[in-house]
Amino acid sequence: MNKADLVKKIASSADLTKAQAATALDTAVKSITTALRKGDRVALMGFGTFSVSRRKARNGRNPQTGPTLRIAARKVAKFTPGRELKKAVRTGKTDDAFVSAMQQLSEFY
Repeated sequence: MNKADLVKKIASSADLTKAQAATALDTAVKSITTALRKGDRVALMGFGTFSVSRRKARNGRNPQTGPTLRIAARKVAKFTPGRELKKAVRTGKTDDAFVSAMQQLSEFY
């Protein structure tokens, strides 16, 4: 599924135009990105948690030439799936908590 497919799905299930659905999706992504830039966590109950993780500096190796090089420390975005999302993926079924979490997300934006 790509962004266009997701916009179509949001538009049809929330009774919105595709433009409104695209705006809602863009707003959600921008809001999550802004929160992560600040170092905040974004928890969507039933779906998962976005957070910032710090990776330590480490030594790596160039696979083409072989010499070791220093890889700088950095911050990376991390997603931890929620229990309902894990269950939906594992069983192929969505339960009411997952569906209500997705509805709350669509109402928020």
